[in-house]
Amino acid sequence: MELRENLVVLLVLVALMVGNILLKRRRADRTPMEAAANLLADINRNQKLANDFQFNLKVKKFSIGSWQRNQKKMDFLDEPLKANLASAFSMAAEFNRDIDLARKSKSSAYLSGLGVDKIRESLARSKQGLEEWLRANAGKQPPFRRRGLFG
Repeated sequence: MELRENLVVLLVLVALMVGNILLKRRRADRTPMEAAANLLADINRNQKLANDFQFNLKVKKFSIGSWQRNQKKMDFLDEPLKANLASAFSMAAEFNRDIDLARKSKSSAYLSGLGVDKIRESLARSKQGLEEWLRANAGKQPPFRRRGLFG
C-alpha cells in the first residue's frame, strides 16, 4: 500500500514537470523581443552549421523552429529584413530536405552540389538586421522573466 502511494506521488510530480516544460515551450515567444531573440539564436546556430558543413552523413540539420512558429507574427520588422529572414529559413528548410535525402540514400552525393555560400550570405544579412532591430528596441519592452515550476 505504501509503495502505491509513493508511486502515485512520483507520477504526479513527473506529470507536473512535463507540463511545465511544455508550457514554457509554448509561451516562449510572447513578445516581439523574444521572437527576435529566438530567431537570432537559430541564425547563430545555422551559421555555425554552415561554416562547419562537411559532405558526410553526420551533417546536422539547420534550425527552423522559431521561424515556423513566428513567421506570421513578424509585422514588427521592416519588409527587407522579413524578406531576408524568409529567404534564409527557406534555404535552411531546403538544406534539411537534402540532408534527409542524403541520409535515406546513405550517400553524400546529394550534399555535394549544395551551395552553402548562398545560405551563409543570407544568414549574415538576417543576423545583421535582427541585431540592429534588437539594439534599437532593447529598452522599449519590459524584461522577460521566465517562471519555473516553483515560481
